[in-house]
Amino acid sequence: MPLDAALRIDGLHKRYSRKAPPALDGLTCHFPRGAICGLVGPNGAGKTTLYSVICGFLPPGAGTVDILGTGPFDPWRLRGRIGVLPQDAALDERLTCREFLLYMGALQGLDDARARNAAQRSIEEVNLVERADDRIASLSHGMGRRLSAASALLGEPELVLLDEPMAGLDPLQAASLRAALVRQRGRSTVVVSSHNLVELERICDWVVLLEKGRVVRQGTVADVTGRGLHVRWTVGPGLIDATLLSLRQTLADHDFRLDPATGADADGAVLQQRTPPGDDLDASAVVVAGILAAAGVAIRGCQRGQSLEESFLETTEAPGTD
Repeated sequence: MPLDAALRIDGLHKRYSRKAPPALDGLTCHFPRGAICGLVGPNGAGKTTLYSVICGFLPPGAGTVDILGTGPFDPWRLRGRIGVLPQDAALDERLTCREFLLYMGALQGLDDARARNAAQRSIEEVNLVERADDRIASLSHGMGRRLSAASALLGEPELVLLDEPMAGLDPLQAASLRAALVRQRGRSTVVVSSHNLVELERICDWVVLLEKGRVVRQGTVADVTGRGLHVRWTVGPGLIDATLLSLRQTLADHDFRLDPATGADADGAVLQQRTPPGDDLDASAVVVAGILAAAGVAIRGCQRGQSLEESFLETTEAPGTD
């Protein structure tokens, strides 16, 4: 991951009233330049408030925001350098898709020719070519959401903030937008706030976990999910104690446990393997597979690390309220 950060948040505080709990409580995090980043947290964790402070919609109570090394949000200094998709973006339904994007391009300081080219590229990115000259009022919810995402990507801004971009999209639309975001890797820093952790795990390089206005964990997706430490083997029935003992004796520095949610005789029992840091997982996988095969235990699957959802649930408390 690059060491340079496109966005740095340091000690951010925000409270909506004296009696209300803090929406942001000393929040400190950063987002590496050129990476696709996930912002994860339960309802009420502070994700939308954080976006609102970053974009200048809300003033912070304390703390600092540094965007692209220029300091806090300034619409003139950052003109054309930052793209934003709010969670509840409202579009002018009287305009066509192309007219809307041309208007957004003008606001970003693009001349007519560059705005036309940028609008066409964005329309192609989100697969709205056939509806480019239709009025926004005629679009489905999912198409409108894709158009909003196109406006955030317009002109290839250096930093893109997306709040629930996949909300309301069908599987094909979500896959198309996901592919468009992946194409931004290395060209823009993309920060995606979403409750769809499966989507985030597919595309993100970096993730920040929020809880009650604070960062509880941040790092690469591989680090947060423990891909270098945890291995999950899904096996057929017949995983007897003698096989577990053989695994523990052969790989004495590894911890092997049967997932309590499945029994040894279950069709699809889960064997959890925790490995020491820096271990050669390929080499140990050969050993584990050999012992299981010799015992006649079928291997149904192997997964390195927890899912992002499991890491999130392990890290956070019970969800808050909106």
